[in-house]
Amino acid sequence: MSNAKHTVLTAAGELFGKRDPSAVDRWVAAGYRQHSALAADGPEALRGLVAGLPEGFRYEGARVIADGDLVALHGTYHGFGPDPLVGFDIFRVDGDGRLAEHWDALTPLIADTVSGRSQTDGPTDPADLDRTEANRALVLEFAEKVLKGADYSVLTDYISTETYHQHNPEAADGLDGFGAAAARWAEQGRNLVYRTVHRVVAEGDLVLLQSEGEFGVPVAYYDLFRVQDGRIVEHWDVITPVPAELPHPNGLF
Repeated sequence: MSNAKHTVLTAAGELFGKRDPSAVDRWVAAGYRQHSALAADGPEALRGLVAGLPEGFRYEGARVIADGDLVALHGTYHGFGPDPLVGFDIFRVDGDGRLAEHWDALTPLIADTVSGRSQTDGPTDPADLDRTEANRALVLEFAEKVLKGADYSVLTDYISTETYHQHNPEAADGLDGFGAAAARWAEQGRNLVYRTVHRVVAEGDLVLLQSEGEFGVPVAYYDLFRVQDGRIVEHWDVITPVPAELPHPNGLF
């Protein structure tokens, strides 16, 4: 396990598992930079957030992806509101082994999905670790040509025609399922528009993109892809609107 992954898992376990505000002193850098819509900047705001978590709050982790000083978590929060929220968190760990920066995106847990898959089920641990850079390159090329360039004629160059498991709650499995969902969204005025890929977190067969664009309104896209034999075979995501105002000056990205 990488040092950054160990730091994030230990810190998150103490902060959000044990709901221990004093963990801020052990694991959070003095210059902690916040991008979440849920908290203001700095360690004291995080301390206040943790101190205010209700009894019964819990985090159900699904995946952890470590890439240099960035560590991404994928899982479900219970207790942030009346309904569970599926979320991606990205933490940057500084050279002293402390949490230095944080981004996130949350969306409601949907019980009945079109594919029948949940928003978090499927393989959990990164595999094919020797393929990290090749898989990163494949997904970034896919993002450039298909997501940003909207050239759907090359989909089969990147997405498997045999196996494509979909975890977006509104889309069925397979390329046909993606196409049908995209057409339905377009009819609703929710075209998939990707402007900028801000961050990539890759480990083995798992590649997470954090992007900015529009989906009827300005949004943050968090797309997690699983790659096998040079093709994307699975997709999880969170799409969340960009708030008009944030409790800090750092922006969502």
